[in-house]
Amino acid sequence: MTFTSYTSPPPSQPSPPAAGRREWIALGVLLLPCLLVSMDVSVLYFAVPFLTAELEPSSVQQLWILDVYGFVLAGLLITMGALGDRIGRRKLLLSGALLFGLASGVAAYAQSAEMLIAARALLGIGGATLMPSTLALIRNLFHDAKQRGKAVAIWSSAMMGGIAVGPVLSGALLEHFWWGSVFLINAPAMVLLLVCGPLLLPEFKNPAAGRFDLPGSLLSLLAMLPTVYGIKEIARDGLALRPVLVLAAGLLAAAAFVYRQRTARHPMLDLELFRHRGFSVSVLMNLLAMFAVVGCAVFFTQYLQTVRGMSPMEAALWNLLPTLAVGGMAPAAAVFAQRMDRAYVIALGFVIAAGGFVWLSWLEPGSALWFVLVASSVYASGLVMVMSLGNELAIGLAPPERAGSASALLESGTELGGALGMAILGSIGSAVYRADMADALPAGLPSAAADAARETLAGAAAVAAELPGRAGEALLTTARSAFTDGLQSAVLCAAGVMTCAAVLAVMLLRGLGRAGAEGEAGAAGAAGVPEAGEGVAGAPEAGEGVAGAPEAGAGTRPAHSGATPSIR
Repeated sequence: MTFTSYTSPPPSQPSPPAAGRREWIALGVLLLPCLLVSMDVSVLYFAVPFLTAELEPSSVQQLWILDVYGFVLAGLLITMGALGDRIGRRKLLLSGALLFGLASGVAAYAQSAEMLIAARALLGIGGATLMPSTLALIRNLFHDAKQRGKAVAIWSSAMMGGIAVGPVLSGALLEHFWWGSVFLINAPAMVLLLVCGPLLLPEFKNPAAGRFDLPGSLLSLLAMLPTVYGIKEIARDGLALRPVLVLAAGLLAAAAFVYRQRTARHPMLDLELFRHRGFSVSVLMNLLAMFAVVGCAVFFTQYLQTVRGMSPMEAALWNLLPTLAVGGMAPAAAVFAQRMDRAYVIALGFVIAAGGFVWLSWLEPGSALWFVLVASSVYASGLVMVMSLGNELAIGLAPPERAGSASALLESGTELGGALGMAILGSIGSAVYRADMADALPAGLPSAAADAARETLAGAAAVAAELPGRAGEALLTTARSAFTDGLQSAVLCAAGVMTCAAVLAVMLLRGLGRAGAEGEAGAAGAAGVPEAGEGVAGAPEAGEGVAGAPEAGAGTRPAHSGATPSIR
């Protein structure tokens, strides 16, 4: 396989059409679903005590209220990405926005735990249509590699910001309104998207995609759902038999899905994309970055609330500061990638993240708050750089007619990365905590209380509150120290993974070019993937005002492709 690298199109080829004001306004519209989908992952954190008091869910139902959204979202990403390529990405986006808005209303006025679980599942279905559609439409709006890099950087910042903003907005709403208000905030944004979307967003689908692969869709669902569920259950309860069997079933379904995609006449995914190292490595880099983000965020939140004694709202506000501090890192990474090999920029992002994690490994229970916030800002800065450039590279390599499937694969990788981070880093931290607490419990403590204190810091805090005087203070001090030791071990593990990822980025991505897909066009062709610059073979879409002309190098497309934009 031969890979070529150059920084500008050959003189004989026209430059890709540049996006104008209309396209950048359309990007602003696309950020609405990004923010809301990512916010809904975390928006319930503060609302749980309120809805628990009113709906009285069982412990199992409470877990499903929190988790079903993420499970359904992860399970349907690949299906929805492939469906958008077939029926049209704008159509899928607007349909998902309608479903998301209606499900938000049902969730806000749920009268029972079962009704809320069902509404959260519907929100997951809607979210699965929104996430790959937004990134795929960016591929169709921005044909120029430099502009696309900036657009994807803004999109990546919105996704990361939504996760951090969710708890803060939730806490602010709960100060003045009932728990259902955390869902109703979705409705105005979805209405705005339904109004502005048809006016600003182009429709695009692949007429050569063939029939929808229903068996493949079912296999993708059977692969993602058990895999994510099994990983999260192992992270929560350890290596029990049931989650291990569920995880094994998910992996078997994943193998069957890959076989189906290799043999089906009209597969959901074109696995040829993975033959291009730029695409496959980008998916891996995003997975590793999300592994660190989610795995360490769990410790950071607990540290602020339980070790430092902050209220949930206070912790959420302080947690927002690192996100605001790194808001400009994604656009900065896009600028750096225009001037040097992106392999080194991605590697630099991983090195910065590793430095932030090493910094956190010196954290103590009594460390100054600025010490924690600066360290978190450092590692978040590096990971934002990595994910922004990874998204942009993968989407730039995917031909426009396959952008939906490519986006879904990227999002599926980040979901798996987050679940793995929670499982692996969480298990490391918990193991260290339990080891430190094994011989530190006061004599005469009832076995149930001892088990609770030994398992989690929250459990130790609850037990300490029941003990008299200095005994309770001593137990809580020991538990906080043990938790911090666990955090130190987890972040050192994350630093090691980030260091290895930096080396891999240089080894596997070096020489693939600088900006966007321009430097990888020849490689895509060599890998059997249509060149990213081939784009759309057809005229601009009628009435859209969006540049739809062929990208640089576009000519007669291979017979198996033949995608043209649909005219609306």
